[in-house]
Amino acid sequence: MTFVKSLFFQIIAAVVIGIGVGILWPDLGSLLQPLGTGFIKLIKMLIAPLIFMVIVTGIAKMGDLKSVGRIGLKAILWFELATTVALVLGLCTANLLRPGAGMNVDPASIDASGIEAKTKGSELPHTVDFIMNIIPTSVVDAFAQNALLQVLLVACLFGVALAATENKAKENVLNLVEQLLGIVFRMIGYIMKLAPVGAFGAMAYTIGAYGASTLSSFGLLILACYGAALLFLMLLALAAWWITGLNFIQFVRYTRSEVMLAIGTGSSEVVMPRMMDKLTKAGCDRAVVGLVVPTGYSFNLDGASIYLSLATVFVAQAVGIDLTLGQEITILLVLMLSSKGMAGVPGSAFLALSATAAAVNAFPVAAVALLLGADRFMDTMRVFTNLMGNCVAAFVVARWEGLLDQKRMRAVLSGEISAAELEAEEKAARSALKLNLRENQGQSLATPEVL
Repeated sequence: MTFVKSLFFQIIAAVVIGIGVGILWPDLGSLLQPLGTGFIKLIKMLIAPLIFMVIVTGIAKMGDLKSVGRIGLKAILWFELATTVALVLGLCTANLLRPGAGMNVDPASIDASGIEAKTKGSELPHTVDFIMNIIPTSVVDAFAQNALLQVLLVACLFGVALAATENKAKENVLNLVEQLLGIVFRMIGYIMKLAPVGAFGAMAYTIGAYGASTLSSFGLLILACYGAALLFLMLLALAAWWITGLNFIQFVRYTRSEVMLAIGTGSSEVVMPRMMDKLTKAGCDRAVVGLVVPTGYSFNLDGASIYLSLATVFVAQAVGIDLTLGQEITILLVLMLSSKGMAGVPGSAFLALSATAAAVNAFPVAAVALLLGADRFMDTMRVFTNLMGNCVAAFVVARWEGLLDQKRMRAVLSGEISAAELEAEEKAARSALKLNLRENQGQSLATPEVL
């Protein structure tokens, strides 16, 4: 009975029902998109303040400002390594399975108008623009636009300044931010009760709007992408075990509710707050989680990298072009750059594919429209792989910095510390924080101000 009441079971049931509605009543399914979109917007509205408070409290408690730079540098190095492996794996899989061979599509017969609708006239930012866009027009604008990298920059500056403050203000501000963080997590808890509704609506819309028949039309491409992702996840699991001792299977089981919600809604951002909380409870330092996970949403899109490199070769094969080694190296280099600016850009995958096709100049850019029908069914692979890639990155960087409690990690993931015990720990921490705040307020009232 407890399992039936669990969020994991409710999301699974909602996804299954959503698939059924999409297949049996596709017109109805295509009308249910607002359920999924609305839920995602509810979660996203809290991500910016959550990231700000997590990073501020983490850096302020860390105190050592040099370690913040080290964490960022090590995270970027790991992201680049993981992304490169993902891109190479996608290219190798495409050459081995050749999912587009034999299609013999005439590029002149392809209607490319769907790409414009998908991308909404957007374009990927150039390298200089991408870097400059990290600096917000104003602090308020960073939060209003929900620009994660801009919020990250503001939070780092605020956290560093707070850590350097030596007077009573530091303790008071830190206590206030931690109190607000607890309130935000409680708000997220309320919204998560709607998770099954969001997953149902998103899945019903996907199946109803795109049709299950697409699965058979692009069967080999979808199989190739999921196979490459599975191999990448196996390599990732081995690397995580070797560096940190992480049991990847146990971690997936520990986060199964969040994984199913991300798959059901087709968005990994929707579970970012819960994942950050669970990573912290599993032994990762809060500052590491706060810096690595949000940054990974822009710099560590492993699932998207697999899809982009594989899909580029697929399109070339579909129009009868055999790419040379030099052209495939060009694909690799272009995607290493373009994949970093994808987050938050409408139709970013098609923009990156179009830019790559133009750089290779081996087949018409319009041929990218071949992927319009299959793209939505790649979301499960991309979301899960991106999500796991960022979580493993947090464990790895925390281990490199000596900020991973491996004993606690093993205890939490193996179930030695239960969910109820974790919740009790959280309540005890909140109670201690409230007591500390009351004591500080009492001292402030009892101590006369010296002018």
